[in-house]
Amino acid sequence: MAAISRADATWEGDLISGGGHVKPESGAFAELPITWASRAERQHGKTSPEELIAAAHASCFSMAFSNGLAKAGHKPERLDTRVEIEFVPGTGITTSTITVSGHIHGISNDEFQKLAKEAEEGCPVSKAMHGNVELRLHATLDAAH
Repeated sequence: MAAISRADATWEGDLISGGGHVKPESGAFAELPITWASRAERQHGKTSPEELIAAAHASCFSMAFSNGLAKAGHKPERLDTRVEIEFVPGTGITTSTITVSGHIHGISNDEFQKLAKEAEEGCPVSKAMHGNVELRLHATLDAAH
Protein backbone atom coordinates (compact mmCIF):
# COMPACT_ATOMS: atom_id res chain seq x y z
CA MET A 1 0.00 0.00 0.00
CA ALA A 2 1.32 3.43 -0.93
CA ALA A 3 1.80 6.09 1.71
CA ILE A 4 0.34 9.46 0.77
CA SER A 5 1.83 12.61 2.27
CA ARG A 6 -0.14 15.82 2.06
CA ALA A 7 0.39 19.50 2.67
CA ASP A 8 -1.97 22.38 1.99
CA ALA A 9 -1.00 25.87 0.86
CA THR A 10 -2.98 29.09 0.69
CA TRP A 11 -1.74 32.05 -1.36
CA GLU A 12 -3.21 35.54 -1.58
CA GLY A 13 -2.20 38.24 -4.03
CA ASP A 14 0.32 38.35 -6.84
CA LEU A 15 3.74 36.71 -6.82
CA ILE A 16 5.84 39.66 -5.70
CA SER A 17 3.64 41.33 -3.09
CA GLY A 18 1.45 38.38 -2.12
CA GLY A 19 2.00 35.74 0.47
CA GLY A 20 0.60 32.66 2.01
CA HIS A 21 1.01 29.71 4.31
CA VAL A 22 1.84 26.04 3.98
CA LYS A 23 0.91 23.37 6.51
CA PRO A 24 1.49 19.61 6.60
CA GLU A 25 -1.52 17.42 7.19
CA SER A 26 0.42 15.45 9.83
CA GLY A 27 0.66 18.43 12.18
CA ALA A 28 4.38 17.68 12.57
CA PHE A 29 5.00 21.40 12.31
CA ALA A 30 2.79 24.45 12.47
CA GLU A 31 1.59 26.42 9.50
CA LEU A 32 4.56 28.24 7.96
CA PRO A 33 4.47 31.61 6.16
CA ILE A 34 5.69 31.74 2.53
CA THR A 35 6.48 34.71 0.28
CA TRP A 36 8.39 35.35 -2.94
CA ALA A 37 10.96 37.31 -0.93
CA SER A 38 11.55 34.30 1.33
CA ARG A 39 12.22 32.28 -1.79
CA ALA A 40 14.47 34.70 -3.66
CA GLU A 41 16.03 36.71 -0.81
CA ARG A 42 16.03 34.34 2.21
CA GLN A 43 13.90 36.33 4.64
CA HIS A 44 14.21 35.22 8.25
CA GLY A 45 11.09 33.71 9.78
CA LYS A 46 9.53 32.59 6.51
CA THR A 47 10.15 29.44 4.51
CA SER A 48 10.25 28.55 0.83
CA PRO A 49 9.45 25.50 -1.26
CA GLU A 50 13.20 24.95 -1.67
CA GLU A 51 13.80 24.95 2.08
CA LEU A 52 11.07 22.36 2.49
CA ILE A 53 12.64 20.27 -0.32
CA ALA A 54 16.01 20.57 1.45
CA ALA A 55 14.43 19.28 4.67
CA ALA A 56 12.83 16.40 2.78
CA HIS A 57 16.07 15.52 1.00
CA ALA A 58 18.17 15.68 4.19
CA SER A 59 15.80 13.41 6.09
CA CYS A 60 15.33 11.00 3.17
CA PHE A 61 19.07 10.69 2.55
CA SER A 62 19.78 10.16 6.28
CA MET A 63 17.25 7.33 6.44
CA ALA A 64 18.57 5.70 3.25
CA PHE A 65 22.20 5.99 4.40
CA SER A 66 21.40 4.60 7.84
CA ASN A 67 19.62 1.66 6.22
CA GLY A 68 22.49 1.01 3.81
CA LEU A 69 25.04 1.10 6.61
CA ALA A 70 23.00 -1.32 8.73
CA LYS A 71 22.51 -3.73 5.81
CA ALA A 72 26.29 -3.69 5.28
CA GLY A 73 26.81 -4.66 8.93
CA HIS A 74 27.66 -1.23 10.35
CA LYS A 75 25.88 0.42 13.24
CA PRO A 76 25.54 4.12 12.44
CA GLU A 77 26.14 5.98 15.68
CA ARG A 78 25.29 9.38 14.18
CA LEU A 79 24.80 11.00 10.79
CA ASP A 80 24.72 14.78 10.48
CA THR A 81 23.26 15.76 7.12
CA ARG A 82 22.81 19.16 5.54
CA VAL A 83 21.17 19.71 2.17
CA GLU A 84 21.41 22.96 0.27
CA ILE A 85 18.97 23.53 -2.57
CA GLU A 86 20.03 26.19 -5.07
CA PHE A 87 17.17 28.16 -6.59
CA VAL A 88 17.86 30.57 -9.47
CA PRO A 89 14.94 32.92 -10.22
CA GLY A 90 13.87 32.45 -13.82
CA THR A 91 15.61 29.07 -14.04
CA GLY A 92 14.41 27.09 -11.03
CA ILE A 93 16.12 24.58 -8.79
CA THR A 94 19.57 23.84 -10.19
CA THR A 95 21.39 21.79 -7.54
CA SER A 96 20.87 19.80 -4.39
CA THR A 97 24.08 19.42 -2.38
CA ILE A 98 24.21 16.83 0.39
CA THR A 99 26.91 17.25 3.02
CA VAL A 100 27.07 14.41 5.51
CA SER A 101 29.37 13.65 8.41
CA GLY A 102 29.20 10.17 9.88
CA HIS A 103 30.22 8.70 13.19
CA ILE A 104 30.46 4.95 12.58
CA HIS A 105 32.88 2.53 14.23
CA GLY A 106 34.73 -0.05 12.17
CA ILE A 107 34.12 1.23 8.64
CA SER A 108 36.74 2.24 6.09
CA ASN A 109 36.47 5.58 4.37
CA ASP A 110 36.14 3.80 1.00
CA GLU A 111 33.13 1.80 2.18
CA PHE A 112 31.65 4.89 3.83
CA GLN A 113 31.95 6.80 0.53
CA LYS A 114 30.45 3.90 -1.46
CA LEU A 115 27.46 3.54 0.86
CA ALA A 116 26.93 7.33 0.95
CA LYS A 117 26.83 7.39 -2.87
CA GLU A 118 24.35 4.48 -2.92
CA ALA A 119 22.13 6.36 -0.46
CA GLU A 120 22.37 9.56 -2.52
CA GLU A 121 21.33 7.68 -5.65
CA GLY A 122 18.72 5.51 -3.97
CA CYS A 123 16.75 7.77 -1.65
CA PRO A 124 13.30 8.53 -3.11
CA VAL A 125 13.80 12.31 -3.02
CA SER A 126 17.06 11.98 -4.98
CA LYS A 127 15.29 9.72 -7.46
CA ALA A 128 12.55 12.34 -7.90
CA MET A 129 15.20 14.96 -8.72
CA HIS A 130 17.36 12.72 -10.92
CA GLY A 131 17.72 14.08 -14.44
CA ASN A 132 16.25 17.46 -13.45
CA VAL A 133 18.59 18.74 -10.75
CA GLU A 134 22.34 18.29 -10.34
CA LEU A 135 22.96 16.15 -7.25
CA ARG A 136 26.19 16.70 -5.32
CA LEU A 137 27.53 14.69 -2.38
CA HIS A 138 30.20 15.53 0.17
CA ALA A 139 30.63 12.71 2.70
CA THR A 140 33.08 12.82 5.61
CA LEU A 141 33.79 9.98 8.00
CA ASP A 142 34.60 11.30 11.45
CA ALA A 143 38.34 10.66 11.87
CA ALA A 144 37.88 9.76 15.55
CA HIS A 145 36.07 6.58 14.55
